[in-house]
Amino acid sequence: MHPALATALARIAAREGCERTALPPLYETGDTEALVSLLESPADVTVRFEYEGYTVVIESGSLEAAVIGENE
Repeated sequence: MHPALATALARIAAREGCERTALPPLYETGDTEALVSLLESPADVTVRFEYEGYTVVIESGSLEAAVIGENE
C-alpha cells in the first residue's frame, strides 16, 4: 500500500476512534492499484476520493494525505 494511503486510513481510524483494521477495505471503494499507479507516476496529479464519509486528497510525490470530514 502506498504510504499516503496508509496515512489517510490511519487518520480516518483515529477520527473514528477505531483501529485501522476495523475500517472496510479500501479496495471496496475504488481501484487501489490505479490509485497507487497514479501516485507513483511521474505526472503531477492530485487524487481525490470519498471513503467512509471523508474526502481524501493526495498529491503525487507526497507521503501525506489530507482527510476532510463532512463538517470541515
